[in-house]
Amino acid sequence: MSPRPGPRHDHDAGGAAEVLAAKAALRAAVWAELAAAKVTRFPGADGRIPNFTGAEAAADRLRDTEPWRRARTLKANPDSPQWPVRQRALADGKLLFMAVPRLAEPEPFFLLDPDHLADPPRKASSINGASRSARRVTVAELSPVDLVVTGCVAVTPDGARLGKGGGFSDLEFAVASEAGLIGPDTVVVSTVHELQVRPAGSIPTTSHDVPLDLIVTPDRVIDCRPTRAPRPPGHIHWPDLTPEKIAAIPLLTAMARDRR
Repeated sequence: MSPRPGPRHDHDAGGAAEVLAAKAALRAAVWAELAAAKVTRFPGADGRIPNFTGAEAAADRLRDTEPWRRARTLKANPDSPQWPVRQRALADGKLLFMAVPRLAEPEPFFLLDPDHLADPPRKASSINGASRSARRVTVAELSPVDLVVTGCVAVTPDGARLGKGGGFSDLEFAVASEAGLIGPDTVVVSTVHELQVRPAGSIPTTSHDVPLDLIVTPDRVIDCRPTRAPRPPGHIHWPDLTPEKIAAIPLLTAMARDRR
């Protein structure tokens, strides 16, 4: 079965046109390279956070790091390549928050408590399984987070990251920061294939892009902290949010209403 065409996530992205175009070009190049190397899994790379061969090995390598051992509460993206990370978090007894895809619900997070799962960690940590084991929660119901796991299309050793274009990872980070759930000691990490690691300086960044502290591949751990850019201020950058984006996310709609 050939991979189905990937969705476009940057159609309602805000920001400078030249930066958006450069990011789109880099995404396309990475997706094509991963596909050509035959290191992707269903449903393919194009338009997605790529589900890559070796995702389990990367999750195991992350599991061996000190930030993982110290973490009691994780926030993770819901994409397929980070499913092994979510599974291991629950297996290790960590509280797990997972964003509802596209933050499209009034209660935009799943709360997964390892002591109260309807299914084993592997099934409970999947998108479909979370509906049985997780409780939908608002931002006010979240706990402070020790480790943020974010999916990426491309990363660089200086901590720059490129998502699939929707800006949801940065939004989640900003919302959690505003709520006091993410602080200076919270570690931000991504698991990726080696082909997703690009040269330093090759990913265009803006002032609100959240840098990575650690990059974990199946073969190595890259510590970005010595060279990464400072984290953005812990608040939502409203000028870069289009009306379409705000209208599509109930949480943002409510926050924008409160700002008036």
